[in-house]
Amino acid sequence: MNKTNLPLVDDFLLNLQSNNYSEETLYNYERDLETFLNFLKENKIEFKNVNKRTILNYKAYLNSLDRKTANKKKTVRKLSSYSVNRILSALRSYIKFLIDMDYDSSISPEMIKLIKTPSKISRVSEFDEIVKLIESPTKFEKNKKIALRNRAILETFFSTGIRISELLNIKLTEIDKNGTIFIHGKGKKERLAYLTPRAQKYVTKYLEIRGNPDSLYLFIPFAGKNLHTKNKKLSANYLQAKIKRYRELLDLNIPVSAHKIRHAYATYLAENGASPAAIQILLGHESLDTTTRYVHVSNKYAEKVQKKFHPLKD
Repeated sequence: MNKTNLPLVDDFLLNLQSNNYSEETLYNYERDLETFLNFLKENKIEFKNVNKRTILNYKAYLNSLDRKTANKKKTVRKLSSYSVNRILSALRSYIKFLIDMDYDSSISPEMIKLIKTPSKISRVSEFDEIVKLIESPTKFEKNKKIALRNRAILETFFSTGIRISELLNIKLTEIDKNGTIFIHGKGKKERLAYLTPRAQKYVTKYLEIRGNPDSLYLFIPFAGKNLHTKNKKLSANYLQAKIKRYRELLDLNIPVSAHKIRHAYATYLAENGASPAAIQILLGHESLDTTTRYVHVSNKYAEKVQKKFHPLKD
């Protein structure tokens, strides 16, 4: 990263690293600050001269099609409000760090206000649609070995609600005979996930035909080059493409992805009375506020509560 005009940025990134932030988080912060640096250069603004108007223009720039990526490539679509806020949050954290280091910054973190995000109800697939999707590899895959592996993957997803990256990184040694899985989560946080008896049945069947005892990972490819290596594992792109394909073959009228399966997991737990605090632990969320973004959309549960507890229900 060319850090001209951004003081102490190496120290900022080092501070994140020393506080045990993941490599992915470090990359995101560095990329987002690169975007800000490019903006300053394009407009011939020295960092010491950044003011409220600069921040206002930067927010407009992030919301426009004139924006360039961190690699200085022309953008093809507008950023979502959530992406804009992520970039602004990175800048706000950087400014806060400068102040903590007694650097005489021309702006304060409070001057970098996040933009309004749309309040919308997130659609969650009906339960029977999720079940059809989970069972679809058995129906559509001609290769029985791939069918069983992909079925075990989708059963694991909906059984545990783990992230796609967490699933791909499960090692054979991290799942026990009771179906308890040791998860390495975001920010290097560790937790346990639990297979349902149904999911455990399919994982067990998959393990019986898995082969390649030298591979470290639970879910492994069955085709391609260099398969018999310890570090070979499935890619996220493969899984997302498969889920999309199954959805199309089933003609489901609502988008379903690995993340949507995680969303459905949390929503259905909430509908059946699980506490947000318990769901927070299972999902591996640091903040309960993050969890409520999943569970507050559970209209069926809200309706059930209203009908049960309203004082004039009869």
